[in-house]
Amino acid sequence: MWFLYQLAMAAGLGLAAPVLLARRGRHYLATLPARLGHLPAARGQRPLWLHAASVGEAGVAATFARALPAGLDLLVTTVTPTGQAAAKKLFDPLAEAGRSVVVTYLPFDFDPLVSRFLERYGPRALVLFESELWPFVLRSCRRRGIPVAVLNARVSDRSFARMRRAGGLGRRALLDPVQRFGAQSPQDEDRLRSLGASDGAVSLTGNLKFDTPEPAPVAGLERTLRELAGGRPVLVAGSTMPGEEPIVLDAFERLDHEALLVLAPRHPERFDEVWREIEGRSLGAFRRSAFPPEGSGAPWRESTSRVVLLDSLGELASIYRLAAAAFIGGSLVPTGGHNPIEAARFGVPVLVGPSMENFRRIARDFEAEGGLTVTGDGEALSRAWRRFLDRPDEAAEQGRLGRAIVNRNRGAVERSVELLSGLVDLA
Repeated sequence: MWFLYQLAMAAGLGLAAPVLLARRGRHYLATLPARLGHLPAARGQRPLWLHAASVGEAGVAATFARALPAGLDLLVTTVTPTGQAAAKKLFDPLAEAGRSVVVTYLPFDFDPLVSRFLERYGPRALVLFESELWPFVLRSCRRRGIPVAVLNARVSDRSFARMRRAGGLGRRALLDPVQRFGAQSPQDEDRLRSLGASDGAVSLTGNLKFDTPEPAPVAGLERTLRELAGGRPVLVAGSTMPGEEPIVLDAFERLDHEALLVLAPRHPERFDEVWREIEGRSLGAFRRSAFPPEGSGAPWRESTSRVVLLDSLGELASIYRLAAAAFIGGSLVPTGGHNPIEAARFGVPVLVGPSMENFRRIARDFEAEGGLTVTGDGEALSRAWRRFLDRPDEAAEQGRLGRAIVNRNRGAVERSVELLSGLVDLA
């Protein structure tokens, strides 16, 4: 079975490589050395290994890490370039405080590469976040006696269906090496058990994303955006996906209000593509990357631009605090949506499209309590934006309800640390 898995992985990578290099080459080429075994030097003693696939998981991992004992060394891995950049930024303060932190990429799931990784770093335990389960990594940890926990564990509709089709042998390969699961929700807890995780391994710990602190303002950026807005309300469309930007821009153009739209695509390799879409419209626009240096005296207040492309990494979460209303992308196209908590914690009214499968429970709870508005298409998005701009009291009330939901659901960090401390020595 393991030989066939490795063969399938090699075939899959061989087929996917040309597509990835053609579409995302300049971003993904930088990941290859570490993923092929050219690793940074080890530091510290028996680090706790935290794996966070991409940007969202990196934020969760950093939130969790801040609650760990100060003397605990950390090894942090990601899969995507954006996740790597986010992890380095988020874990830098821990390193500056004197903690040993190594941030690198997860190796490809092949025996020699995984073995080399484990021999170099010798982690005391592996903590996976959300739904990242790599069979050979799990098998190698089990054979070496390295405890494994999955925190903020989530089983999406797609993953649930795929794992059920995998059969008992495939499910055991993924679930048996994991000693502890900290589930986000009762649904995730039930799904893990129905897939074969033992009752004693699964606990309901809650969603760590509710515990993520508000990001600090980005130096100068918020002031610049306010000046560029010139008193107009700011609308934010964050984490948009392919095919979604034209819908959002159409919705914005239908508004009969003066406003500034901050548009933030999810993937950096699409920044130029989205900029071309914006340039094709008579909106007037700036790219974040082209902002003049702070203090240069550029006449932002005289600008008539209506759109800012946020072609940067790690700044969107902070910008939500400026929003009169925030649309969370990946939801007007069928990609499963993104996390609405980042905007809701600022008391900002949140809008999403109908595709929220990846955050089904969160979206349902927010909508049921009046903390979120679901818009079926671009016309509905435009009407919702107009309503919030026309009725600021209604916008403020939805924002208040959303922030109350976030505050009420905090506490997952403490429960997750307690769960992990029962599995491995964190001193």
